[in-house]
Amino acid sequence: AARLMPGEGSPDTIFALSSGRPPAAVAIVRTSGVKAQATARLLTRLPPPREAALRTLRDPRDGKLLDQALVLRFDRPESATGEDIVEYQCHGGRSVVDALLDTLGAIDGMRLAEPGEFTRRAFANGRIDLTEAEGLADLLEAETEAQRRSALAHASGGLRRQIEQWQRRLVDLSARAEAAIDYVDEDEVESGDGALRGDALGLAAELGEWLERPRIEPLRDGIRVVVAGPTNAGKSSLVNAISQSDRAIVTAIPGTTRDTIDIPIAIGGVAFVLVDTAGLRDSGDHVEQIGIARARAEHARADILLWLGEAEDCPDQSPSIFVHPRSDQPGRAKGPPGSLAISSHTRSGIDALLEQVMKTSRLLLPGEDMLALNRRQAEAVSAVRYELGAAGGSPDILLCAEHLRHARSGFDRLTGRAGVEDMLDALFARFCLGK
Repeated sequence: AARLMPGEGSPDTIFALSSGRPPAAVAIVRTSGVKAQATARLLTRLPPPREAALRTLRDPRDGKLLDQALVLRFDRPESATGEDIVEYQCHGGRSVVDALLDTLGAIDGMRLAEPGEFTRRAFANGRIDLTEAEGLADLLEAETEAQRRSALAHASGGLRRQIEQWQRRLVDLSARAEAAIDYVDEDEVESGDGALRGDALGLAAELGEWLERPRIEPLRDGIRVVVAGPTNAGKSSLVNAISQSDRAIVTAIPGTTRDTIDIPIAIGGVAFVLVDTAGLRDSGDHVEQIGIARARAEHARADILLWLGEAEDCPDQSPSIFVHPRSDQPGRAKGPPGSLAISSHTRSGIDALLEQVMKTSRLLLPGEDMLALNRRQAEAVSAVRYELGAAGGSPDILLCAEHLRHARSGFDRLTGRAGVEDMLDALFARFCLGK
């Protein structure tokens, strides 16, 4: 299939099952492209735009009945993809869906859509920008309430609207810079240069505030909570108690855990990845040494570290919560100052520990109503901020105008209007066929 960029079209008309896998009560088959309406007329009578109508679908090859379905028509450019769209809401049995897809595939000029191709066409035709496409990809993969809220804010254009506001201010700055170049000898324009540079620095400072916000990756991928400490400290027992499953092997033999174990969990609507690691000690066992090296690597990757050892031995790469395990055993009811006493056996203290994990995680996540940037978006915003800072600090109005031009190009990369060809395939491959 053709690789579409903004402003491009495609001669192909695509189709795919856009609802869940059969069997189901209803299945939605979507078509989009120049032949969507002509193809529909081969199967049935088309209803007026944006009106659902019950229609009998027949195979144009032999006139045999396919199904009775609700048919909806959306005319370009005011459709989800910016192209003509016809949707068939048919019965959701496998044989019905297969027969309809087979019929559509037999019509000249129709082909099965690639993963994400409907959304890619929406992007290419200017119906959404790249930030909305990224938000939609995250929405399709969302498993927790926090992920859903964040993804929906991006998919519905929250970040796009903010970028448009920044772009309007940047265009105004560029216009003022060009005016200063054209009328460099006029006192009133010269006197405005300081204000121009100050406004550029002000916009750069605002972008800097956005860059200081928590990133979206921990929210999307899960906050990495690494359970660490010496051998036989109770790490695997704690992992099992938190996850409420026997995922980690627990024995009294030191060095039982040789590798890391990742367990995705959700706590309070937030995604976490709970990681069990090998115990730290001096060992002559080559395999155990590999496990200990991997454990240390996980310590460095941790968003939150649950440390079950002596406080002075705790790695300092990430926020740490000190855990005093086996509080149900004689003489261990109370832990050292600053630690949480827990028992994986009786679950005493587990709720308090999870509450502390949630409290710590709030510092790593964007607020409930806060838009967050992903890594790609943050890199683009950082590049724009650099150009604005350079424009604000340049004594030469020509250089100031040039930096502002580069800043405008940076916003184009942020929204997908330029310079993103290398990442589009990977992005849209995250979508299903019907999206």
